[in-house]
Amino acid sequence: MGLLDRVKGQFIDIVEFLDDSRDTIVWRFPRQGNEIKMGAKLVVREGQTAVFENEGKIADVFTPGTYTLETQNMPILSDLKGWKYGFNSPFKAEVYFVGTRLYTDMKWGTQEPVTVRDKEFGMVRLRAFGTYALQVNDAAKLLRQLVGTDPNFSTDEVSEFLRQNIVSQVGTALATANLSVLDMAANQQTIAGTLSGTLTTSFADMGITIPKFVIQNISLPPEVSEALDKRTQMGVLGNLDQFTKFQAATAITEAAQNPGGGGIAGAGVGLGVGAAIGQQMAGALNPQAGGAAAPAAAAPPPLPGGYFLGINGQQVGPVAVNDLPARVASGELTADTLVWQQGMAQWTRAGDVPEVSAVLGAAPPPLPPAAQ
Repeated sequence: MGLLDRVKGQFIDIVEFLDDSRDTIVWRFPRQGNEIKMGAKLVVREGQTAVFENEGKIADVFTPGTYTLETQNMPILSDLKGWKYGFNSPFKAEVYFVGTRLYTDMKWGTQEPVTVRDKEFGMVRLRAFGTYALQVNDAAKLLRQLVGTDPNFSTDEVSEFLRQNIVSQVGTALATANLSVLDMAANQQTIAGTLSGTLTTSFADMGITIPKFVIQNISLPPEVSEALDKRTQMGVLGNLDQFTKFQAATAITEAAQNPGGGGIAGAGVGLGVGAAIGQQMAGALNPQAGGAAAPAAAAPPPLPGGYFLGINGQQVGPVAVNDLPARVASGELTADTLVWQQGMAQWTRAGDVPEVSAVLGAAPPPLPPAAQ
């Protein structure tokens, strides 16, 4: 390399920043002791601001565009260095590129629950989390307040500081919202919009705004959530008495469709459920008792039509129950006589039918023959 090449290497003729990251907020141009040539090109792309700094003092600020660096467009730097009009020598200055685009998907969350006073549940501890967007609206303030001489300032370096301030403001917002915990979900966007303005005001002296703030979730402690779930279930079920009857009826239906499943034990369960629903239905049909047990129903009347008798191989009847004693007295009806009545599965011995057997015992035997 010749002398001319070494001399050219000491002068910078283009100053720019091609950002290939998604989290760099401030990047210092790596001058490395070289001087910037007067008349060099400065390229500031969309979403960037270039800030010139001289000996620790902020000088000129450039918005997006392409500039030829000369004394006319660097008035503050020219004044700091004491350049006269027409100055054309190389100069030394620090150049910081500040990102002014939206830095999205910044996350926040409450590590510790926030205690609020709820009008319905009393003292409640809430947790919340979400995302927000960060944007620089004043590059000079950002450099003075947060960056300093950091050559590569990223979102990671400021996210924890912002999160702590955000959580503090979220706690205040939730505690002063004057909303029931059950109504907060419906008002999350309103609370988030208020927080966006509050946080922008809070970070104004640092050159930062929070144009977008999102509350993804506000959650209750597990034990409170479980209690709410039970309360919701009760609300869905409505009349618990009607629900109990419905469940019992469903159980009987399922048992009827599966008679072999469960054997004797299953049959016992089915009978128990049937008895339970029978009692509930009886109570429902007796509104005067207000849920008390209804009186026992009267026994059903005997079936009309009497009995058919099998006498000498012939079917006789039907014979009314009141006429049976006469048949006994005549000897036509005995304990071995076959009888049948509507509802009986088959002809049965009279002595095995309780109602007829009672007549057999009550009828007097035939009179003995008269004495000779």
